[in-house]
Amino acid sequence: MAKACRVLFVCMGNICRSPIAEAVARTLAQQQGLGRHLDFDSAGTHGHYHAGEAPDPRARRVAARRGYDLSRLRARAVIDADFARFDRILAMDEANLAALRRQCPDESRSKLGLFLGYASGLGISEVPDPYYGAESGFERVIDLCELAARGLLADLAAAREGL
Repeated sequence: MAKACRVLFVCMGNICRSPIAEAVARTLAQQQGLGRHLDFDSAGTHGHYHAGEAPDPRARRVAARRGYDLSRLRARAVIDADFARFDRILAMDEANLAALRRQCPDESRSKLGLFLGYASGLGISEVPDPYYGAESGFERVIDLCELAARGLLADLAAAREGL
């Protein structure tokens, strides 16, 4: 049996976008019967600012209303071992992708990408940071994460069938 594919979602503080992406991807994978084949986690390029903290209360509220559970997630920083451990490392925006590129060893650079690269036809490449805005910004993040997670899961399922 093939090992689980591991995906790491990354934003700045790991309290808004990346934990939402993790919960959305995990939930959708379970709904599609892919949960046992996939392992999801999230971290922040500046995760040490919020290390050990639960996701932002607005993220938890909005996610819960949409059926996603963030209650067990805790913020952490990206560590060097993540580049070997994960098969795909997906940033929420260009700034965090650049930070990952600076930290990433050359042999793991092919694992890096933008999460919204899996959502075709959007016309945007970044998940906007909702931290300084209203709850509506968190709703938008969930909408974008659902679109990208569906594309990601389709890609992962196709890659798995090709094994």
